[in-house]
Amino acid sequence: MLTVLDWLTTPLAAPETPALKAMRLAIMAMSSAIVVSLVALAPLRAAIGIGAGAVVAGLLLILAVLVPVYLIMKTRADDTHLAALLGETER
Repeated sequence: MLTVLDWLTTPLAAPETPALKAMRLAIMAMSSAIVVSLVALAPLRAAIGIGAGAVVAGLLLILAVLVPVYLIMKTRADDTHLAALLGETER
């Protein structure tokens, strides 16, 4: 049986897999690219014209897809890890 002390000392997050790490880094890179593109929107618009808004919108769309996929993958990994930990303590 899992006691309160065991629960408090049990790490609930799964170790980060290479796929999760790559997705996390991609999310951080997309977020940084969005910040840079918004700060430099005027020069970007001068360089490529009306397509500057499309560039920002594309980055936002990529981020809108990556974040939910990452959260689903991370939740599944954490649930699997926690189930394995609980299985070990019940033995």
